[in-house]
Amino acid sequence: MLLVFDIANTNIKIGMFEGDKLKATWRISTGVQRMADEYAVILLNLLRHQGIDSKDIKEGAMSCVVPPLVTTFNDLFERYFKIKPLVVGPGIKTGVRIRIDDPRSVGADLIANAAAAMTLYKPPIIVVALGTATAFAIVSRDGYLGGVIAPGLGISAEALYTRTAALPRVELAKPKKAIGSNTQAAMQSGLIFGWAGLIEGIVNRIHKELGEKATVVATGGYAGIIAKETKAIDEVNPHLTLIGIKAIHDMNRE
Repeated sequence: MLLVFDIANTNIKIGMFEGDKLKATWRISTGVQRMADEYAVILLNLLRHQGIDSKDIKEGAMSCVVPPLVTTFNDLFERYFKIKPLVVGPGIKTGVRIRIDDPRSVGADLIANAAAAMTLYKPPIIVVALGTATAFAIVSRDGYLGGVIAPGLGISAEALYTRTAALPRVELAKPKKAIGSNTQAAMQSGLIFGWAGLIEGIVNRIHKELGEKATVVATGGYAGIIAKETKAIDEVNPHLTLIGIKAIHDMNRE
């Protein structure tokens, strides 16, 4: 079996593949201060609960946008599974031509998303990753053309709470209507409907620049709630990054 990690700023998505089948997924919080042994305790308990024998894990791969954790997870793989994992990054075959000013600057998660999109959908494709940041990856028949990066929904909600004197922390849930009749509802309207509008506006501009309509695929922790509020998103694929990491792993298998 193949063990895959998508290590992001806020959460770590874990996937277990048996052949081409995604057998299990988990999500845990990202902690830069955690040691490999601490992550191993969490992981081994998750595997045990799912009825997966750790001895069946023969391969590993990961994408990571938190540089200190690359060493941590390399250590985890080598000590607990005797595996040298594939790390998505420069020098790795991805199947995606990077057509931007500095190809080495593209985040590993964006590359994985682009690789998955090219495997699953017909270009052009816009991948909208709704996580700590709101990141758009534009993929054409010629490869990865570039992207758009905006603040994430969660950190924006937190900023309203921490950077103002009177605004409360609110649940990221759809309000009953756009015009809020109280402070909480007004904030929820600005966040949920505001992000739907942000996506619609950016997607519309990208379509104009491409000169054709692209398939828009959303992924990430906030994809589900925002996709319900806009017709700009064609599909939600919560496991897109894991699928992309696996696709890249398979391309580089010796």
